[in-house]
Amino acid sequence: MTNDSKILLTGATGFIGAYLLRLLVKKGYRVRALRRGGSPMDLVRDVAEQVEWVEADVTDLFALEEAFAGITHVFHCAAMVSFHPKDVRRMMQVNVEGTANMVNLAHDFGVKKFVHVSSIAALGRTKIRPNLDEKSKWVPGKGNSQYAVSKYLSEQEVWRAHAEGLPVAIVSPSVVLGSGFWNVGTGRIFRQVHDGLKFWSVGRTGMVDVRDVAQFMLLLAERDIVGERYILNAQNIPFRDLFFMVADALGKPRPFIKVTPALAEIAWRVEWLKEKLLGAEPVVTKESARASVASYFFENAKSLTMPGFAYRPLELTVQQTAVQFREAALDGFSARVLPFG
Repeated sequence: MTNDSKILLTGATGFIGAYLLRLLVKKGYRVRALRRGGSPMDLVRDVAEQVEWVEADVTDLFALEEAFAGITHVFHCAAMVSFHPKDVRRMMQVNVEGTANMVNLAHDFGVKKFVHVSSIAALGRTKIRPNLDEKSKWVPGKGNSQYAVSKYLSEQEVWRAHAEGLPVAIVSPSVVLGSGFWNVGTGRIFRQVHDGLKFWSVGRTGMVDVRDVAQFMLLLAERDIVGERYILNAQNIPFRDLFFMVADALGKPRPFIKVTPALAEIAWRVEWLKEKLLGAEPVVTKESARASVASYFFENAKSLTMPGFAYRPLELTVQQTAVQFREAALDGFSARVLPFG
């Protein structure tokens, strides 16, 4: 990939996509960015004029065709994340059908490289296999959320296109941490701890800085690497340690109530009942409650073989995000973006 390349980026106003967009602009690449009508521009507003914008949904094949004209490289970041049963149909449309549309058009237009953002969820989780790496094969089971199924199926579309001749590479980030919107994703953790979160769960997972994800994706696109998948994971960490770290960084009391698997099962049932009786949006669902008490370890050795790449310490990510959260708290919790410096 050179500065003469023309890049198409999906999910450009979302969390990972916004950071990647800023990095591409900083490096001087020509970018055509996809956004849905009504998508908030908060994370990219200061660089928006340096980008060619196309309003289209990845499920709209006809609108996408216009976006592919002249494109040499694609970064596919657009995805829907939900653990609520009501969102499953739409999530499958966006994550699976949308990805199929993207790879099919990329193949038809002769795209030189297609980089797809997947997830560690697509590796398939089962209690008998707590350690996962790039060679781990999907295992169907109750440990997989519908989001995980959607990301696994989207990966299958990418690998199918690769078998048909499209040069592809996949990144599978663990839980992505950093500043952004404070009411969704990992930004919500800072908001909850700030507001007095009392609970910590006994599970463990992997975490990675959003800037590391963006920088790795750019390095991957710039190198002659195809047909490979990379787990992006800075550190495996208990949720307890993460919540405590966030609380300390914000100067707030640490959560003090331990959530065991038994308590998690009670919690999602209570929330389910509240939703049915009162119409209240659940704080946790069955899938998110069970994920919070599960423990998995994700290897990162393969990603560390990428020349010029190293992970930021999670402690630094939390500290920097906490600083921006405290600033945001003074102006109505506006979105923030961590610098790449």
